[in-house]
Amino acid sequence: MNREQWRPFLQQWSEEWIDGHDPEKDAELDEAVVRDRWLGFAPASEEEIAAAEARLGRTLPVSLREFLAVTNGWRDAGCFIYRLAGTAELEWLTDSDRSYLIEIYDELAEGDAESEDEEEEEEDADVINEAAVLRRSLLVSLDGDAADILLDPGDVNERGEWTAYWLASWSGNGLEPFDSFYELMYDQYKSFHALRKPEGETKDRWDEKVEEARLAALKGEIDGPLKALTEAEEFGNERALLLRFQMLTMLGVGQHEAGISHVVNYAHHPGILQHPLFEDELMPLVFEEDRTRDLPHGWSTLRFSKENGPEWLRSLIADHEARRAAPDFQLSFGNPEFNAAVHHITDRLAADPAFQVPDPYEEQRRNATYEEAWVDGQPVMRVEISTLTVSTVLVSEESEDGVPADVEAHDPFGAYDRARERQRQLIDAAWPELKEAIRLWRPLHEDHIAPVVLFADPALAEMITGERGREILSMGREVRSEH
Repeated sequence: MNREQWRPFLQQWSEEWIDGHDPEKDAELDEAVVRDRWLGFAPASEEEIAAAEARLGRTLPVSLREFLAVTNGWRDAGCFIYRLAGTAELEWLTDSDRSYLIEIYDELAEGDAESEDEEEEEEDADVINEAAVLRRSLLVSLDGDAADILLDPGDVNERGEWTAYWLASWSGNGLEPFDSFYELMYDQYKSFHALRKPEGETKDRWDEKVEEARLAALKGEIDGPLKALTEAEEFGNERALLLRFQMLTMLGVGQHEAGISHVVNYAHHPGILQHPLFEDELMPLVFEEDRTRDLPHGWSTLRFSKENGPEWLRSLIADHEARRAAPDFQLSFGNPEFNAAVHHITDRLAADPAFQVPDPYEEQRRNATYEEAWVDGQPVMRVEISTLTVSTVLVSEESEDGVPADVEAHDPFGAYDRARERQRQLIDAAWPELKEAIRLWRPLHEDHIAPVVLFADPALAEMITGERGREILSMGREVRSEH
């Protein structure tokens, strides 16, 4: 990153920060900042940069050196760093007033080194390494909200860049590495947009890229749109979050990245919960997550929202819950033609005797008693399995479900295991029919790019593997919305 690239980037950052300045949240802007529309200062001269390097005994990394040649210090590097050092203010962390950070990590490393728990060895090694990094790091930030920017001269890449670290005591993440000072600054710029969502050129540009990605995704493209949506989401674009969630769900990406809890976050994404798609497409996934969570009395998006969500969200959940309690309730999979075709599959599967065999494992989990306990100073979960009473379903020999007719009440687990094998066969055999039905699918809204509500049905969720989800996404889908 050279000075010709730094200047326009920092100028745009300055203008967006100034235009989005919130007097109730932010410190008062300096008169010079308002006048010049510039968060920085005058450029550092080559002599000033050379003097700093001589004082520190090291040649500064490329992106920091070029940054200083554009501005000798900086104000408001994101929402948590209030000042960055100029050439005269740069100092080693060990010589600064925040050297106590080294002491804290040294104490953590010493305590971890004495631990005899083998499972914690890898985590202990990370803490010890972090303590060593801090002892040799250059402190670039001057003031912040319990957050700092550091550069490590002990880790230099082929471009002469030192690994940069973000350290915020409130994050719980320890030292967060970046390839360079510029990469860390760009991350703070993204964070500023995600938290403040300022109007301006950057927001407009990402709005355009998100729309391009949406149209490309509906034509069957996957990797390109997903890449654009991922970066747009990092800039706080809620539309990108909703579109990316649909793609990741179809691709079977892990829970933490694509889980419904990431999207249904009323504190960070209120617009998603008020989106027209929420009740039809996302709410059923909230209830399905609650049904399949590991601990019957543990955390789930549904339970958390019911207990802690705003009144309007609790009311929305209650209305949906009441409809689900009705005897004739059926999931809606979307537009009428598609809904009918999918129900033809799910109703046939549900009617097969193999799907009538009770799940004793689920009943065992439901009847188990969960109690928090402490062992050797660590919280653990004590589980007491209650006596299991399961009524079994006798299946006639004529049925082709693969479950023997002489199922005995004392072997519900064996009966269910055999039924599950038959279920898997039926589910797998139904995939070509579901794939053909996808051709009937129409979006319910312009932000609807995939039928994710399918995952609210257990059989369909099992049927749509990541590979099959990619097949669905690669099929060109009608752009015209149903509504």
